[in-house]
Amino acid sequence: MTFDQWMRASLDRVETALEHYLPGTDVAPAKLHEAMRYAVLGGGKRVRPLLCHAAGELTGATAPALEAASAALEMIHVYSLVHDDMPAMDDDALRRGKPTVHVQYDEATALLVGDALQSQAFVALTADNNGLSSAQQAALTRELALASGSVGMAGGQAIDLESVGRKLSRPELETMHRKKTGALLRAAVRMGALCGEAPDAAAMSALDAYAAAVGLAFQVVDDILDVTADSATLGKTAGKDAKDDKPTYVSIIGLDASRELAAQLGRDAHAALAPFGSPNGSPYGPRAARLGELADLVVNRVH
Repeated sequence: MTFDQWMRASLDRVETALEHYLPGTDVAPAKLHEAMRYAVLGGGKRVRPLLCHAAGELTGATAPALEAASAALEMIHVYSLVHDDMPAMDDDALRRGKPTVHVQYDEATALLVGDALQSQAFVALTADNNGLSSAQQAALTRELALASGSVGMAGGQAIDLESVGRKLSRPELETMHRKKTGALLRAAVRMGALCGEAPDAAAMSALDAYAAAVGLAFQVVDDILDVTADSATLGKTAGKDAKDDKPTYVSIIGLDASRELAAQLGRDAHAALAPFGSPNGSPYGPRAARLGELADLVVNRVH
């Protein structure tokens, strides 16, 4: 199976899982459930679910387990986007090529959509017959809660809001992005691996190094695209970081240096996977290829 074929098949499974784990519009309150489905379904790159599925291939995870974990990851990610787009934060009108939730519905509904998606993620992780043992459900719940809370994604967003109009140092910028973007991407890799046979400490350390490189590369490329792509291509408002006077890699180290940093982080991600490709030292072998291909996708993406 080629990478493109694998990715299409994985995305189909993710979409089906999201359809399954989201409440239907025939369930009250219908407007809230409609808005939740509007926010989640039929759009987005699904990078976190793809990383989850790829890491799960290393450890022999079952399809139902990966579907539950990837759905939970995407719900947390989308909840953060819905809240991030609101007037109190980034005040954006376009997301994934369509009006943001507070524009399509209203601010109160958008707030509730984010709240409900956060809760629904943990419903998916702890659902009966979702392919995860009780111990795995507990481990994945902890991973996702830590990644999305004050020491992870929410904390990174807080730093981001406090940094508007300030010139951050490069280490400060990296800290912000490792929390805001990197924490959930790291959780995606870890959760995928934990859906199967638990990796040993060395394997998990290698996956952490891979996820750290991919997570930061994703944000560096985001900063590059904000100044080089248009809104139609991005599916969100281009040039908004500069307009809002937000610190970015491009504003701190320049466009060319940002491109080289993204390329280096891609190389770092591949290097971290070396133990899994060893013919004698690892039981996983070529199954790590999907993670390598996803690193290339993150570095070379155009939207």
